[in-house]
Amino acid sequence: MNHPLVSYPRLADTPVSHLPFSPCVVVGDLIFVSGQASVDPTGQIVKDTFEGEFRRSVENLRKVLEAAGSDLAHVVQTRNYVDSADDLPLFNQLYREYFPAPRPARTTITNCLSGMLKFEIEAVAVRKASAP
Repeated sequence: MNHPLVSYPRLADTPVSHLPFSPCVVVGDLIFVSGQASVDPTGQIVKDTFEGEFRRSVENLRKVLEAAGSDLAHVVQTRNYVDSADDLPLFNQLYREYFPAPRPARTTITNCLSGMLKFEIEAVAVRKASAP
């Protein structure tokens, strides 16, 4: 899409995917971030504990937001995919660490990742006031 208000920012260390989607799309001051998972910069899945996959996924989200002129403090909504409902207490504990109050709007779905991943997060954010 070629539109002056739409861009597809990416830094060199932004994780890539071999699937057909952009890490994020910026429309005006809104940033729409595709699902971020426990992958390395080349897009290879990094299997880990739930906590390890959660932290890697959120750090990947942080990198994508940085490329778009934002950060975790400017996230207004998240959609979270937790493979096992047994991990929900730990998920909520870790989520509070990365998203202190007031928190973004949130949806969480469980039992949905077919065992390939333990966690995935997507987000909508706004650009920081000083972002280009």
